[in-house]
Amino acid sequence: MRFDIDRFAAAGGFGGHGGRLGMRYHAHGVDWAELALPYDPALIGDPDSGVIASGPIITIMDMATSLAVWLKRGRFVPHATLDLRVDYLRPATPGATVIGHGECYRVTRTIAFVRGQAHDGNPDDPVAHVTGTFMTTGLRDPRQP
Repeated sequence: MRFDIDRFAAAGGFGGHGGRLGMRYHAHGVDWAELALPYDPALIGDPDSGVIASGPIITIMDMATSLAVWLKRGRFVPHATLDLRVDYLRPATPGATVIGHGECYRVTRTIAFVRGQAHDGNPDDPVAHVTGTFMTTGLRDPRQP
């Protein structure tokens, strides 16, 4: 079954934790996906500065890179985050929506390699960079990558 990100997003694919955070679809290509995390005072990690906590940014990047894997494979394949390294470069601007861009740049039979960045309006001034790997779980067609 072909993975359809538009159908996934429309069917409430960002329910659960992502839905609670207010995560929403932003854009995609054949091997990348972008999600938006609108600013919400409930997500503030430092009340004095109004900066969003790190957890919601990790969540949006995990989901954006996960979606990128399914887009690259062209189908939904159950997988688990094996490793996700997040390098924070600066705090997100209070009041700004954070955009999470995830790209899948290589897939093997069981591992997908991803990278991405989070920014709050200017991709040239990122909030964070991520790199990671996902491992397939469950049964799948061995003829497919």
